[in-house]
Amino acid sequence: MKKSLVKNLRLRPSVLTLFVLLTVPVFFAIVAVTYFSNEKIARSNADQLVERFRTDAIANILHDFDPIKSLVRSAAAVGADQPDFYSDNRSLRYLFSIIQHSDKIVSMYVGLADGSFRQARQIEPTVEVQGKLPPPDARYADRWIDAAPRGTAPIDHYLFLDAQRKEVGKSEQVTAYDPRARLWYRMTQQAGMPVITDPDVFAALGLIGFTVAAPIFNDGKMLGVAAADITLDGLSEYLAERKISPGTLSYILDHQGRVIANSERAKTYTNYNGRVELQHITSLGNDLPAIAFSARPRDSEKLFSFTRDGKDYVASLTTLPADFGKRWQLFIVTPLGDFTEAFQEHNKRLLLFGVIAIVLQILIIYFLSTVISAPLEKLARKVIRIQDLEGESLPPLESPIREVAVLSRAIDTLDAAVKSFSAFVPVGLVKQLLESDQKLELGGHSRFLTIFFSDLEAFSTLSEEVPSQELLLRVSAYLGVVTKAVNEEVGTIDKFIGDGVMAFWGAPALLDDHAAHACFAALRIRRGMEGLNARWQDNGLKPLNVRIGIHSDAVLVGNIGSKERMSYTVMGDGVNVAARLEGINKEYGTRITISHSVFKEAGERLCVRPIDDVAVKGRRAKIPIYELMGAYGIGPEFEPDQVTVRLCQLTRTAYEALVAENASLALERYRAILAEYPGDPVASEMAKRLAAGVTTDVARRGPIARL
Repeated sequence: MKKSLVKNLRLRPSVLTLFVLLTVPVFFAIVAVTYFSNEKIARSNADQLVERFRTDAIANILHDFDPIKSLVRSAAAVGADQPDFYSDNRSLRYLFSIIQHSDKIVSMYVGLADGSFRQARQIEPTVEVQGKLPPPDARYADRWIDAAPRGTAPIDHYLFLDAQRKEVGKSEQVTAYDPRARLWYRMTQQAGMPVITDPDVFAALGLIGFTVAAPIFNDGKMLGVAAADITLDGLSEYLAERKISPGTLSYILDHQGRVIANSERAKTYTNYNGRVELQHITSLGNDLPAIAFSARPRDSEKLFSFTRDGKDYVASLTTLPADFGKRWQLFIVTPLGDFTEAFQEHNKRLLLFGVIAIVLQILIIYFLSTVISAPLEKLARKVIRIQDLEGESLPPLESPIREVAVLSRAIDTLDAAVKSFSAFVPVGLVKQLLESDQKLELGGHSRFLTIFFSDLEAFSTLSEEVPSQELLLRVSAYLGVVTKAVNEEVGTIDKFIGDGVMAFWGAPALLDDHAAHACFAALRIRRGMEGLNARWQDNGLKPLNVRIGIHSDAVLVGNIGSKERMSYTVMGDGVNVAARLEGINKEYGTRITISHSVFKEAGERLCVRPIDDVAVKGRRAKIPIYELMGAYGIGPEFEPDQVTVRLCQLTRTAYEALVAENASLALERYRAILAEYPGDPVASEMAKRLAAGVTTDVARRGPIARL
């Protein structure tokens, strides 16, 4: 009773029972809701932190730069109130006090309209000043250049000071330095108001940075410019010290996206012949900022997200306020994982618990699912093999479930039917019918194809001399070689006609270079038959020679016959031409003959020689025919050797004389071929015809194509 019940199990109740017991989807839904909720909270927190950092960073930059601007404006105000204050060295102590006021200022100076210059600056002990290293204890320097009388060069003076501003050395030399020619002076003079310059090379320091400058006016006349230098490295240090998280990258960019400073302290600028070149944000060694910059919204400065290598990032690009004086931008890229680490750990534990629960459920339903899934998987493999028409049939499947057992028997029947069908119908057509909803019905359509015919030379004589069983085995071996070659070159075998084979290329599946594939198949057949004949001759058997004809033409292809019995084949005048080319091999002693249409389609990949122009029944014009000697690009064994290439060239010159209707010259050239290649069948036949006075009426054509 129990055995009968098991055998009568229904597929639907079994599947329903499995899904009722399977609570995994519900649990996964709970896990997913929790996971995505945590992810949303973490992302919201990250957005808030980035937004806060962006606001604070911009405020801090402005807060740090505003005092420097105020100091520079104050220095300019002093010069305006006391026009002669910067004309002598009493101003140097005042300039030095400004340097000490802010650690970001590396140099404070004033350039006057008469060319004089006063500067208080920091000293780097390893950087030469006026061609030599400064004294070891030097930390600062007072520098001045007085206006020189016309015709004389000014003197550049340096007074080196230690940390307590005590003199430790001095230096001076003639200089060509003119503050009025510097970028900071010219920009301030042109603007007539305080400016922040673009990055430039500091002439005195040999460093790269930018300058905050303000003009000195007195009674509407500009007396000079007061300025302070800030290095790009100093600005990068500022960003590095204020990172929002360990993985955060922050940059200050100019309005063109070039990097002015970065939190990685990487050098993103070069000094090219005194001109500063900044790297663009997309050309850094790290491609993360480039990806973030490309993903930015073009119409707003809102936070945006992107993903790279499976990791989520939050980024922002904000332009500094207009009153800052430069169109700089603060660019921030931060990994979401820096903010979501705690949530991710919680999610990992949740997922681990979920996996354990799922494993337990899988163990519970394992025995139930095996009853259904195992036979269905085997049947699915059977169906796939049937669709692909591959390999041997799988053994019959026995299942206790009635529906599965019935389905298994139906699939076995289908397998046998399809394999039987594909033995009589082109495999390509069978696959096309299996993979589509197309019905098998009578009808066809015109298509430009390549048709192939082959048969065995002197087969009738051989059939009289060889026992029937041996003949059947040898013919089957020959047909096996032909079938393998046609399949390798994706052709379709139409039918076997005794010892003959008809095949075509370009249907049922379209094939762009069908003519070349047909020729390659012919060469493979010739090669395969050489191997067969070698074995047969070793056993004392006569060889079998194959003759092949190939032609490309527009023909009708499709299903012909009746509803009860039909055949997928090609019909038309092109089929007759291909069959005629196969037979014409007997007249010229050739093995593979192709038409001019095949040569036009695939000539550049073939090695051929012209034979003659032949008449075909039903056509007025004669057809140029060629002997296929080899091919390029399908293997070294098919490449023509130098002897073959020369034979083709000599045959072409003889054929050209024939085309020109110069029979005597053609005869001479064919005899020359026989002198160099005794026994060549084409040259022998053509020479015999010409010598006997049989002229070939060849229509004049253009130049012969390169063979």
